[in-house]
Amino acid sequence: MFCIIQKNIIRPSSILTRHMHNQYVLMQENNGTREITLNHEKTKNSLSLDMMNSLIEALNLNKGDTSLRAIVLSAKGNVFSAGHNLKELQISSDLEKQKLIFQKATELMTSIIQSPVPVIAKVNGFAAAAGCQLVATCDIIICSDKSKFSTPGANFGIFCSTPGIAIGRSVPKSRAMYMLLTGEPLSAQEAYESGLVTKVVPAEKLDSEVNETVEQIKRKSRSVISLGKEFFYKQIGLNVIDAYRLGEEIMVKNINSLDGQEGINSFVEKRKAVWNHK
Repeated sequence: MFCIIQKNIIRPSSILTRHMHNQYVLMQENNGTREITLNHEKTKNSLSLDMMNSLIEALNLNKGDTSLRAIVLSAKGNVFSAGHNLKELQISSDLEKQKLIFQKATELMTSIIQSPVPVIAKVNGFAAAAGCQLVATCDIIICSDKSKFSTPGANFGIFCSTPGIAIGRSVPKSRAMYMLLTGEPLSAQEAYESGLVTKVVPAEKLDSEVNETVEQIKRKSRSVISLGKEFFYKQIGLNVIDAYRLGEEIMVKNINSLDGQEGINSFVEKRKAVWNHK
């Protein structure tokens, strides 16, 4: 699906650069950071089947490559994503296609959760319905002060049930229900105060804020970050006792890993850690 422009170019500094694109998604990977950009402004970056397939492919591409350290999800235009393409959900489409659309949306969200590296949403615009779901599913969400977030499906006779799964796990119940029942958007500041987004910055500082967050992640061991992210999403669905039991196992596993021991030794020896990332 993607057109590969450059791949596996090793520069003198040993930086891996990849560029890929199709009509829905642009992808650029440089020095361990992969930026995936929704690029279908004429449909307000709607999550059509083709768009979702493109995003899934870009998210999962070479995800076991230890040179990949973080993924940034961004969008062209002033709408991050308007959600599902409603033309694909009209009655003229068959039932199996409708089922496929929501199965594909689940696969997309799962690809973010199961990514071994952090996925950061860089939002500079409006994220609505399944577009808001996409943002809320990311590990870290950094947005500009002009961004807005909404789940307006009930306005169009389609309650935002699946977006509510991600929203309801990000914000308090009353704020989630306000979004779902009224369809009214949250401003960037309201989204921050609700816990939906991580940081709000002026639009002109958005890139630098995201880059600094990525650089903070790159200073850590990839294998430790991956282990921790996987555990976080496993434990969040458990009761607190089972979560602690699983946590005991993960902590022992982490401590006995190569980078776990390297981290301990570097601290004791008062030196900078040299990560293996495996």
